[in-house]
Amino acid sequence: MHMSELSFAYYPGCSGLGTSKEYERSTRAVCKALFVKLVDVPDWSCCGSTPAHTVDHVLSAALSARNLAKVEAMSHETVLTPCPSCLTNLRTANHRMEKPEFRERANKLLDAPFKGAVEAKSILQALREDVGLKMIAASTIKPLKGLKVAPYYGCIMNRPPELMKFDDSENPMAMDDILTAMGAEVVPFPLKTECCGGSFGVARRDVVAELSGRLLSVAKRAGAEAMVTACPLCQMNLDLRQGQAASAKQETFDFPVFYFTQLMGLALGVSEAELGFDKLCVSPGRVLDAIAAAGRVAERESTPGSQA
Repeated sequence: MHMSELSFAYYPGCSGLGTSKEYERSTRAVCKALFVKLVDVPDWSCCGSTPAHTVDHVLSAALSARNLAKVEAMSHETVLTPCPSCLTNLRTANHRMEKPEFRERANKLLDAPFKGAVEAKSILQALREDVGLKMIAASTIKPLKGLKVAPYYGCIMNRPPELMKFDDSENPMAMDDILTAMGAEVVPFPLKTECCGGSFGVARRDVVAELSGRLLSVAKRAGAEAMVTACPLCQMNLDLRQGQAASAKQETFDFPVFYFTQLMGLALGVSEAELGFDKLCVSPGRVLDAIAAAGRVAERESTPGSQA
């Protein structure tokens, strides 16, 4: 199956160049494989992340609007970002600056004013809606057979719904649908939008351990062999802090926590080295070996005369 190349402005966000490099690398690799051109926003800057809006709403909006104005200057109508926190800030800035008085105050802080002609979308949304399941399924060359996963969306990818305007705010399905189209078995996971503890990992490790532990425990009982997420902060809490979560719940966890783009890249035939599996704290080796073994079995079964 072939399609014309899609082109979007691209805002990687700060974590993409630091703690979530594997998300950034796998995002670019997946988009390349699916003929999605990502054009980096020139001289982009931090969106304000978690704390900015708690200090000053105008300044917070200006931080994101600076990047949106640069997208306007690129003559792009849509900017994509992998990070739900960045997405929330970009969309919130856009929404608040619909009010002329607020927009005037925020634009006074900028070298170039933002006119309001840019839509911000997540990479997940673009892959689900703009690329589509048909293209994704047709491009899969190494199906994720034998893998049982629990997709975890986090609490801000789809909420508040009137702002994010993507998928179902209580039972989102974009990751479920993509992973299913690529051969994985998605287990029923009722906590897909519950909070993992967010940015309290330093200030209140006990809170994060309890909330993340609950997610891991329910995924384990559902029969999942791995969790899949689209958020750098969620991935860190579930992966890096898995030992703390295990202590809090008095359970044993051995869950690789993948970015959804890593598994997509694997199914699309991207090399494991390019997908950054070595960056994960909980080793994905067992899961990756199982996928490879299932692939070899499927290949033998599909070879004429293999059953002779």
